[in-house]
Amino acid sequence: MSWFESLILGLVQGLTEFLPISSSAHLRLTAAFAGWEDPGAAFTAITQIGTETAVLIYFRKDIMRIISAWCRSLTDKAMRSDHDAQMGWLVIVGSIPIGVLGVTLKDQIEGPFRDLRLTATTLIVMGIVLGVADRMAARDEAGGRHRALRERKTLRDLNIKDGLIFGICQAMALIPGVSRSGATVSGGLLMGYTREAAARYSFLLAIPAVVASGGYELKDALQEGHVAWGPTIFATVLAFVVGYAVIAWFMKFISTKSFMPFVIYRILLGIALFVLVGTDVLSPHAGESGQ
Repeated sequence: MSWFESLILGLVQGLTEFLPISSSAHLRLTAAFAGWEDPGAAFTAITQIGTETAVLIYFRKDIMRIISAWCRSLTDKAMRSDHDAQMGWLVIVGSIPIGVLGVTLKDQIEGPFRDLRLTATTLIVMGIVLGVADRMAARDEAGGRHRALRERKTLRDLNIKDGLIFGICQAMALIPGVSRSGATVSGGLLMGYTREAAARYSFLLAIPAVVASGGYELKDALQEGHVAWGPTIFATVLAFVVGYAVIAWFMKFISTKSFMPFVIYRILLGIALFVLVGTDVLSPHAGESGQ
């Protein structure tokens, strides 16, 4: 990987990780359109450490409060009813699905799941799901002539069942094109949570998964020596800087705006990808092994 490639891919990772459009799909497509080799699951996982560091810093007050309350609840029974202590357990519970499936499906994640036809399908299907979920949230928030306003759930309403459903939605993002934030936010909206609550829990839930995935890939990369470390570290730092700015913008955006621009973008990109693959402009495996 060249330094120019790492520059572009680092920017792409930082710009797309927190938006509901799938960073793994965009890394894959950037390489395919540019005629570069697929950056691979290892590069994606390691650069995600950069964007996840942005989450740790942006939500540092929430995270420190949750960790402190959770640790105290281990020895103090009175603390176990504290909301922050419960959030600690709910993040752990919600992380179980992606942990199990990430290990079980590792070969598929690094192989068949990277087929561009599958990426196009997930871009469109999950775009439609996000659109439906967003429309339901908008109807609840706006009400209407014959429909009363419906109060949506906040993180204080989160329970083990909902946490597991959030976790299953997050695990779907193992397939490029799904989007971690897109799947978890869609799941949250469909369960009746506010946009802000769904997005906030999505970001918190991603921390254990991304750190574990990045650490696992980092261990393999150190053992096998197949990563271009200079460009990869550069891309990771760049992803952190850009990612932090995107989080700050996105959290303000979702408080007043609809997800429909992302829905339209996903569907159009998926259709365009199907056309390009169907007309042999792109191979379904473009970018892999130097194709």
